[in-house]
Amino acid sequence: MMRAGLVQHAMGPDADDNRAASLAGIAQAAAAGAELVILPELHASEYFCKYQDPALFDLAEPLDGPSRQALADAARQHGVVVVGSIFEQRAPGLAHNTALVLERDGTLAGIYRKMHIPDDPGYNEKFYFTPGDLGFEPIDTSIGRLGVLVCWDQWYPEAARLMALAGAEILIYPTAIGLDPDDHPDEQHRQLDAWRTIQRGHAIANGLPVAGCNRVGFEPDRSGAGRDAEFWGHSLIIGPQGEILDEAGSEAEVVVADLDLARSETVRRIWPFLRDRRIDAYADLLRRYRGR
Repeated sequence: MMRAGLVQHAMGPDADDNRAASLAGIAQAAAAGAELVILPELHASEYFCKYQDPALFDLAEPLDGPSRQALADAARQHGVVVVGSIFEQRAPGLAHNTALVLERDGTLAGIYRKMHIPDDPGYNEKFYFTPGDLGFEPIDTSIGRLGVLVCWDQWYPEAARLMALAGAEILIYPTAIGLDPDDHPDEQHRQLDAWRTIQRGHAIANGLPVAGCNRVGFEPDRSGAGRDAEFWGHSLIIGPQGEILDEAGSEAEVVVADLDLARSETVRRIWPFLRDRRIDAYADLLRRYRGR
């Protein structure tokens, strides 16, 4: 058994305040018995990708920067594994959207660089982030093999499958996703339901638990272009048959749930999707499109 905690919180313009909120959430989750604590995507800042501004590259930090140091101290202090997220400065003009995994003793267990980079109104990530170059490799920790992916990755069944095929014991998604405040409420509901459903589908298709941790709250478009965002929260922990074990609402909240990692073996015996895959017939998956 492993107890996981999700720290769903809002972000503002002050990085120190944001890090303090993350650290307070880690402490709260650890006090509730969590061994694994997951934070939202890019939790040290507001979601800055609403618009393109070269000056915002100043938000990037190296792998051993202040966010990693703060998370390492928290992991060591509370004896928990922490999954965090940074805007990684790798070289001049070269940056990644990177997840960090800190061991219980504060050492760096591994990193994952976001592979799928969106480019949509209000989500100008291709301007800021170079696509990941580390592939889909689980990160070994004292509590298990973590299949860490990031936000837009969660819409791709290929990413979840490759993590599962590499031996991941849980799929983890730090996330920053929300609503366009100008959309009709029916459209807002459809988008949230689709997001919840795709993650349940990854759990079912791979016989693995899934944990998705989102940010929450209203964040203005500071360029003045009107691309405001309302991050919907609803961080959730899902069992290997798609059952929702716990789910946050639309406010700041720490969610904690127990996961039986050994149950994946039982589920995969009764639903042997990996056994019955026709790997001899899937070559066309490497094509962009099969139609004319």
